[in-house]
Amino acid sequence: MAHTNANSQAKLDELSRALNSGTFTDARRMLNGLRAADVAHLLESSPPRFRHILWQLVEVEHEGEILGELSDDLQAVFLSEMDAAEVTQITEGLEDDDVADILQQLPDRITREVLKSMDHQDRARLERVLNYPDDTAGGLMNTDAITIRARFTMDVVLRYLRRHEEIPEMTDNLIVVDRNDQFIGMLPLRTLLVSDPTASVQEMMLTDVEPIPAYLPDDEVARLFEGNDWVSAPVVDNNGKLLGRITIDDVVDVIREDADHTLMSMAGLDEDEDTFAPVSRTAPRRAVWLGINLATAFIAASVINLFQDTIEKVVALAVLMPIVASMGGVAGTQTLTILVRGIATGHVGKNNQRWLINRELTIGLLNGILWAAVVAVAASMWFDDWNIGIILAAAMVINLVTAAFTGATLPLLMKRVNIDPALAGGVVLTTVTDVVGFVSFLGLATLFYA
Repeated sequence: MAHTNANSQAKLDELSRALNSGTFTDARRMLNGLRAADVAHLLESSPPRFRHILWQLVEVEHEGEILGELSDDLQAVFLSEMDAAEVTQITEGLEDDDVADILQQLPDRITREVLKSMDHQDRARLERVLNYPDDTAGGLMNTDAITIRARFTMDVVLRYLRRHEEIPEMTDNLIVVDRNDQFIGMLPLRTLLVSDPTASVQEMMLTDVEPIPAYLPDDEVARLFEGNDWVSAPVVDNNGKLLGRITIDDVVDVIREDADHTLMSMAGLDEDEDTFAPVSRTAPRRAVWLGINLATAFIAASVINLFQDTIEKVVALAVLMPIVASMGGVAGTQTLTILVRGIATGHVGKNNQRWLINRELTIGLLNGILWAAVVAVAASMWFDDWNIGIILAAAMVINLVTAAFTGATLPLLMKRVNIDPALAGGVVLTTVTDVVGFVSFLGLATLFYA
């Protein structure tokens, strides 16, 4: 694997040198000799002007496969320059779920034209996928499953398979259905290859496999694949009728997208944020989130303003004030990150929420006491005033415990009301820790120095 990656990187470097030197004939030859994933990586790693040069060098028969490897943002850029006929041409031969992903980036008018240009069978298969949201099992599935009947013998199944020019990629099981396409069970290929040719499918198939409901969320699908070590799995509708199958390559994409979503959402960014997106598209997106943060900053500033007289009396308060808020913010973020990750992986549920909250409160209290002692001594020696050290220590304990409680409960509450905790949790948490930190520190100081 390492050798393969090194070869791919060497080819990419060679292509970059050809493009920089202006030898486009050599660049075209090298570009179209790369894997689709490598070309997509090169496109996503290039500034906009360079991307369009690369895209013009890509041969039409490779465009659809490369589009399937690109982020939604970059897909949309290239698709916006195509008409229905071009989209139809580049999607020919792609898997149904990949075609569906591409069509969902297009205006409804063009999507309808593309569907109309397909033959009845292809259109029916694709519409079956498009009927489901792209973040569900139905939106992830392919319709290229090989199905067999339970009454067949192993010999008949083998002869049936040999009539195919090829079988779908990642086919590790044959799906057993009845004449109404109701799911019955699975026949692993390894079982087929070593079984008595006269044995029936009914004797050898697995009947304890639970198919995946079409409306199951994609993160739940990923957990099922992870827990069962599946390579593929059947998808059924509410009546148990087989619709298609999901393969591990699509599940890997879901896992990667969920990880990107969690990471980017912490900064208020979209998981499909393009590293090399133009300023005109990136600046407005970031401006919205900065505006939200500015509003919360004004809330914290208004709290400080309430204690203006106290700060004027004891200037040291202005110097030490950020320490309390900063420590609370870091402690709260640690707890928030643990809970968001636990929710995303399915580890956090109703049966263990209380235990987790209690644990985080205990950790917040212990760390609060530890660092309160440190800052109390440091602040007292710095300003030669033990009162200010005691105030700072008490405020820090209060804020770290509050931060732990907020960081633990906030994701659970947001999840309950269908708000993404990864996206909104950080802003709310920062506001809470800032406000509580300032109120506790300046409020205690007002009592001491009034």
